Amino acid sequence: MCSGFVDRRLFIKLGTVSTLAAGLGIAGWRRAFSANAVLGPSPYGPLGSPDANGVALPAGFSARLLATTGQTVAGTTYPWHGQPDGGSCFADPAGGGWVYVSNSELNGRNGGAGALKFRADGSVASAYAILGGTKWNCAGGATPWRTWLSCEEHRAGYVWECDPYAPGQGTALPALGKFPHEAAVVDTDTGYVYLTEDDYESRLYRFRPEVWGNLSTGVLEAAALQSNGTIAWIAVRPDRPYRGKDTTPFARGEGAWFADGIVYFCTTADHRVWAHDVQAGTLEVIYDAVTLGSAAPLREPDNVTVDRRTGDIYVAEDDDDLQLVLLADGQGQRIAAPFLQLTGHAGSEIAGPAFSPDGTRLYFSSQRGRDRKNGMTFEITGPFRTQP
Repeated sequence: MCSGFVDRRLFIKLGTVSTLAAGLGIAGWRRAFSANAVLGPSPYGPLGSPDANGVALPAGFSARLLATTGQTVAGTTYPWHGQPDGGSCFADPAGGGWVYVSNSELNGRNGGAGALKFRADGSVASAYAILGGTKWNCAGGATPWRTWLSCEEHRAGYVWECDPYAPGQGTALPALGKFPHEAAVVDTDTGYVYLTEDDYESRLYRFRPEVWGNLSTGVLEAAALQSNGTIAWIAVRPDRPYRGKDTTPFARGEGAWFADGIVYFCTTADHRVWAHDVQAGTLEVIYDAVTLGSAAPLREPDNVTVDRRTGDIYVAEDDDDLQLVLLADGQGQRIAAPFLQLTGHAGSEIAGPAFSPDGTRLYFSSQRGRDRKNGMTFEITGPFRTQP
């Protein structure tokens, strides 16, 4: 828990949260930071030239193309799904490797989620579907009991709980709400689920299960920001999106990640990244493109992940210039700088960033690839730092 505190006012402007920072206690950073990220050089240096697949990275890093939509993953019988989106990694105690799961944001009943299972040496052992017959599966989140929560992004959408370790079909969780879900991340201590909603009048939700690890019953709540910078939680019905004026609207809540007691989440329409300290109950803006001006490297933030070894945050762009932007520890400040950029992928978006359990490999997808149709899923390796 950091010892520094920043006191600010919060207010609502034009129907969305405009400015907020209060009571900072960001455990993941282990020290006090400025409320908003600043521009600066990446600890990995500038981006180099793009490779044959259009992936530009800092010196020493390389990208391996693992899967392409419609093509069978090498060494398996699984044709990679369309529009790969949110993802996460799971350690595989049985085999000593890990699993990377990836949603499919296809329409109709063509969505779902797939998985790549890796051996301990990083080679692909198998690939398979873990959810099917759903619609617009966007982001989601890993649970501490090692399941994947896959979120449907439409007004009647549900969260589905899936087993990442073997082919199968997920289970719908109506108690977590019926609305255009984006992400669902779990507090590892309490088992509470924090959910974002992709809508211009979206809400930030919290689900409190009756029993830790069982998401079938519990209480769904929506966030109401208080004048002291804390969140009050209002119980709401799970059968529709909540729009009561006793709660706070956000400008398109999208990707989220839980790390070290913090829920990080993005609001795409106002180009912000937020941090909610679940123990202190506070909320702050940790990145604001409007404040940084025209030089801001991150716009339309979407999926997000955290390198647990360093506290570095990696945020994917929904559009803009297709960068994966690093919010890095910069000796008392968060430094915002590009880590990766796609070229020749116009019409796509960066999706699903997630580290392998040991932190040495980073996975992500170009959702529609270079032909605006077929997604491409990559693995990044290189000299990732192990300390801030």
